[in-house]
Amino acid sequence: MIVAMVSPQILMQQTQPSRKVHIPNLLTMGRVVLAWVFVILLSYVPQRTINTQPTGTDRLGEISQPGTGLLIAATVVFVIAAITDALDGHLARKWKAESKFGRIMDPMADKLLILGGFVMLATPAFHAKVIPADTTIQLSAVAGWMVVAMILRELLVTSIRGVYEAEGVDFSAGAMGKAKMIFQSITIPLILLIVAFGSPGPDSTGRLVISLLVWATLITTILSGFPYIGKALKHTMDEQARMLEIMRGKKARKSTKVSGPSAKPRPKTNKGGQQAKRR
Repeated sequence: MIVAMVSPQILMQQTQPSRKVHIPNLLTMGRVVLAWVFVILLSYVPQRTINTQPTGTDRLGEISQPGTGLLIAATVVFVIAAITDALDGHLARKWKAESKFGRIMDPMADKLLILGGFVMLATPAFHAKVIPADTTIQLSAVAGWMVVAMILRELLVTSIRGVYEAEGVDFSAGAMGKAKMIFQSITIPLILLIVAFGSPGPDSTGRLVISLLVWATLITTILSGFPYIGKALKHTMDEQARMLEIMRGKKARKSTKVSGPSAKPRPKTNKGGQQAKRR
């Protein structure tokens, strides 16, 4: 028996890939935790008070409100989570460490972070009292129906992917899907920072920027779902056309078959003329 001597360097090289396989999944699970921390931080943000004609002292008072620290902390957590989103996918492809666990948990972590953020932006925590007009505005400019539209898009696309990818159809994200993710990842932290430092009251520049970001994100999110719907409809129509061709082929084969007693040739007889006359 020959015993091969393996050096420590070779052993390390052999164990290195197995360790790399777990890193993308660990980053994904870390993003799930960060998403929950992000949502929890935003849930404790108190309502703010905004002066439509702020002086220097008023602006300092707005920045020093208790919710400012929570908004900044939530922004930092969101940015770190977004970085892990880009990093785990890159490492999984580079190291060929893609797994079923990652395919399930990665989109779930993304939706928890993004949709959780928009849900919180639509809550009363981002209502602000405007003085001296004594009115209330939604600082984030995110309405409840906008969040419902985003959730509907995600549910629809997820359902389409689950059904058609099981049949071998490729439903990987296209250009619109990537643009949607970029808009969402930029809009949420910018809104938080503008609310924290920009005093986005009515007719202010900060308010205009927030509104443009929200509407651009909403439109991109909705439009990004149409390519998935179109591909699903095309695949369904192709399948129906294929089934019709198969059914027509079966009918054509059945019609060419000849069977039954009527198809048998009549036997010949050699009977004489007397019997023929009696008929």
